[in-house]
Amino acid sequence: MTMFHFFNCAILTFGPHAVYYSATPLSEYDTLGTSVKAALVYLGTALVKLVCLATFLQVSENDGCDPYQELLKALIGFIDVAGLYFALTQLTHRNISQNHKFQAVGLGWAFADSVLHRLAPLWVGARGLEFTWDYILQGLEANANLVLSISLAALGSLIWLRKNKPKTLIPIIYACAGIVATMPSITSYLRRGLGWHFPKVVGFELFTSLVMAFISWQLFSACQRPYV
Repeated sequence: MTMFHFFNCAILTFGPHAVYYSATPLSEYDTLGTSVKAALVYLGTALVKLVCLATFLQVSENDGCDPYQELLKALIGFIDVAGLYFALTQLTHRNISQNHKFQAVGLGWAFADSVLHRLAPLWVGARGLEFTWDYILQGLEANANLVLSISLAALGSLIWLRKNKPKTLIPIIYACAGIVATMPSITSYLRRGLGWHFPKVVGFELFTSLVMAFISWQLFSACQRPYV
């Protein structure tokens, strides 16, 4: 029963990444190499973030929310944006379109995040004798992160790769990218500052990811239209 629960949670956590790759044109254009490169960039970015967090953040003696510490974590979180910029603009990609490039980068980015932050807790905890919903919720959280990562990659491609875009949409694109980039800090504040329980936070992440995915899709579609 414990292994069955572990496999169910693992499929929920990592399965959508494989489904997205195989169900979209990404598999037809063989963009796996791009996703792997993006995953490696994510791991490097995570290492830099870890060093910055260990250097600049103080260990709190309580679980309260320190506004200064949260702001500092949000600023350090923008290292992800720098890493995503490198993955989208500096890595060598095969001859794939901008549409497929941002999806491949976002997919690799999200998969690396899930492996780094959820695989070890899943392996240790989901095989326990006592059933808990926490690891199912972690799987749902990984799905929300997948959608948010692809949305952020789409917005980043519009900012850095799409030169000719409607000027009226530029502030909206930057605002949406800022919201998605600060989602970890937002959820941290909801949990530690407002005392939201994990199921409520995951529900918020799922809802926000769907909203941001819809907005990103609309912005990307609008920027693809001929513009003079």
